[in-house]
Amino acid sequence: KLFREANVLYWAKALLGFVYDFINHAIADASDPPPFAIPQVRFVEAGLALSYSQGNSKSTLKTGTARTAFLLEEVIEGEDFTKFIHNMDPDPLLDPDQDGYDFALFLAFMQHIQYAKTGGLVYISDYQGNTSLLTDPQIMTHSSVSEGKDMFGGGNIEKAVNEFERRHVCNKFCKWPGFGLKTLGGGLAAVKALGEGLGVA
Repeated sequence: KLFREANVLYWAKALLGFVYDFINHAIADASDPPPFAIPQVRFVEAGLALSYSQGNSKSTLKTGTARTAFLLEEVIEGEDFTKFIHNMDPDPLLDPDQDGYDFALFLAFMQHIQYAKTGGLVYISDYQGNTSLLTDPQIMTHSSVSEGKDMFGGGNIEKAVNEFERRHVCNKFCKWPGFGLKTLGGGLAAVKALGEGLGVA
């Protein structure tokens, strides 16, 4: 389980770097800069620590056998710890009047980039932490990626990937022309956007 969690963090860091590369290239190629600041965030540094048996006459374990494993993560300090996006829904968990809502919109936009640029195969979800450091993400993949193997744990929910285009609500980041992203959302997303416009929760 801990190896899988470390693997998820490894892939999440790679996907986050992929997003920032896309954003930086798009802004560099645009005639005008975007009318908003780009938040700078990263995932915590982490590593696996393994405890090995030293072996002795009373031990049943051979010398060099791994006894215990620990996942060590960088401490998140400062701001309150917040869950921004759940792995079952690509929309922010925060309300528009809550602190961190704009940052949550940026995370939803990052999901849009990951989904679009991988051809609907993968994106990061379960965003949590603060506006500088994130931790404990989930990698969401299309069923064709894992081919029935449990690559990223139980939080990798195929149904959420299949419904991403319908449930994602494009925001100001997604809609900036310089990024050239196709507008997603229909069905539930359209109903939700209409409800918010009318002041209905």
